[in-house]
Amino acid sequence: MTPNGKGALLMMGSMAAFTINDTCVKATHDALPLLQILTLRGMISSLLLYLLARRLGALDLHMTRADASLLALRCVVEVAAAYFYLTALMNMPLANVSAVLQALPLTVTLGAALFFGESVGWRRILAIALGFCGMLLIVRPGPEGFSLYALYALAAMVCMTVRDLVTRRMSSQVSSMTVTLVSALSVFFAAGVASFWVDWVPLDVTTTTLIGASSLFVMLGYLLSVLVMRVGEVSFIAPFRYTSLLWALGLGWAVFGHWPAPLTLLGAAVVAAAGLFTFYRGRVVG
Repeated sequence: MTPNGKGALLMMGSMAAFTINDTCVKATHDALPLLQILTLRGMISSLLLYLLARRLGALDLHMTRADASLLALRCVVEVAAAYFYLTALMNMPLANVSAVLQALPLTVTLGAALFFGESVGWRRILAIALGFCGMLLIVRPGPEGFSLYALYALAAMVCMTVRDLVTRRMSSQVSSMTVTLVSALSVFFAAGVASFWVDWVPLDVTTTTLIGASSLFVMLGYLLSVLVMRVGEVSFIAPFRYTSLLWALGLGWAVFGHWPAPLTLLGAAVVAAAGLFTFYRGRVVG
């Protein structure tokens, strides 16, 4: 298999793992408080990531002051992103939340142009604008189609955009596993402290299994997302991130009986098409 083929499979595997993790978390909504879920999942996934980082010899906390400051900022927005995203996930269909996040590559491209001065031609600017129009079809900001929790999904996307832009500014001396582990620990500690003001619910076999599966799949998603950066061409592999929407559609229907409205599907298709075009133009220009 070619390096690009391996990278595509790793990217699709990563998207599948993250979406299965989301499905497990959403399935615990009626049984456990959100902060308890975040704390338990964060504790298990952080431990697994630490053991993996030690095994790979990829844990290195030595970094410059500038990188440490960027990592601290990344942790703050990671915590905010986790809260906003999971709040939206608990209260919206899985595919709807996933559809909103399909615009993330567009917002990162726009942010890189605005704040870092990266060159983005008029074609990609037009594609980004079209993608935002598609997002309006997804959230439908009118009295009938709008959900308040769509704002949480949008807030999560903004936080993730800032997170990815901050990550771009970090030097290559900081290992991906170190960034991933520290970010996971920050979510765990933040949720753990906040959960002191929440009444915890005793776990049963079902919730324990779901939390354990969520922790394993989120760790697997992180691992695959790190491995995918080591093989193939990013411009070829990156578009396969949109397979997460297919997983969200399938699992949302199979597990929760949710199927998005036609306008939501149309908006998701527009956003995905705009994102694919920006990848294509980036490859051509690059």
